[in-house]
Amino acid sequence: MIGINLLADLTNKGKIGLLLFLAVLISLPFWSSSYIISVATITLYLAILGQSWNLMIGFAGLLSLGHALFVGVSAYMAAYLFSVLGLPPVVGIFPAVLLAILIGMLIGYLGFRFSIGGVYFALLTIAFAELVRISVDHMGFIGGTEGLFLQVSESDRRGVDLINLRGHPWMFYYLAMVLAFLTLAGCRSLLKSKLGYYWQAIRDDQDAAQALGINVFRYKMFAVIYSSGIAGVAGVFYAFYQNSLFPESVFGIERSIEVTLGPIVGGVGSLFGPVLGAFILTPLGEGLTELIDFFKNSGIIDPKLKLNGLKLLIWGLVVALIVLFKPRGIWPWLNDKLGFCRKEGD
Repeated sequence: MIGINLLADLTNKGKIGLLLFLAVLISLPFWSSSYIISVATITLYLAILGQSWNLMIGFAGLLSLGHALFVGVSAYMAAYLFSVLGLPPVVGIFPAVLLAILIGMLIGYLGFRFSIGGVYFALLTIAFAELVRISVDHMGFIGGTEGLFLQVSESDRRGVDLINLRGHPWMFYYLAMVLAFLTLAGCRSLLKSKLGYYWQAIRDDQDAAQALGINVFRYKMFAVIYSSGIAGVAGVFYAFYQNSLFPESVFGIERSIEVTLGPIVGGVGSLFGPVLGAFILTPLGEGLTELIDFFKNSGIIDPKLKLNGLKLLIWGLVVALIVLFKPRGIWPWLNDKLGFCRKEGD
């Protein structure tokens, strides 16, 4: 039903485009390399996180710059329950996502109860993410700075075990695709519901929304709950796809910034923007990494030269160009030009 509702927003041209896009995604493993499949899997994962962040900022007007926090706590929780207690992720996902939601609710309560908004709310999310990162650094029972590792054997990589999330890379790819589609369709349903209209009213004019009788505190909390919950699900997927977790790489500010870039490039507040942004930036970043490795191996540049921050720099330049020339993002511009979505909105 939610998939049909998603198609209802598209024109005939949009439906054809979506079906062609899905056809490429479904057939991708049959004609591409394992490297491309891994890049596509990460792209879909970032599309899910982009939708999660877009739900807060694009729908409800709540700026978060610590979204990696929700990913990290659910990833660590699910990984710990599996590696230490033997709880499969199909069960561990519930306490893991619940933990992400509870932390989100705590941040929301502190922010909204004390009228912390805008940039100051964003700083609050960063503060919590850094607090948890530093805390995890000193938690030896989950690896601390040395990381938490999930054992995976060669036989695990050949099968399909959705209960324990052990299996062939194709399994993770198709699972990421299903999760991305469900997230997209679910966000569409939320946006078109009474809850979504309340969020948009609060985003556009909080005082006017409150004057009309909307419980601003309650519906802001709902936005945080849904957003942190989606990020929590993505975190569980990430833990079992990567099989290793390090506090800096999971909770670091770079990860939170990475989450925001796709929606900004694709179009904040649009449904398809975060997906488009992820499919632009992630292959661009991976392609740049491969190009640098090629130059180093060919002797064109010094192999000892460290260019770790170059990818973020290029991403920053892309975002700056988008903000300057297409401030609404690429998807709204494409939609205006090609008419993929109906005029009621995308």
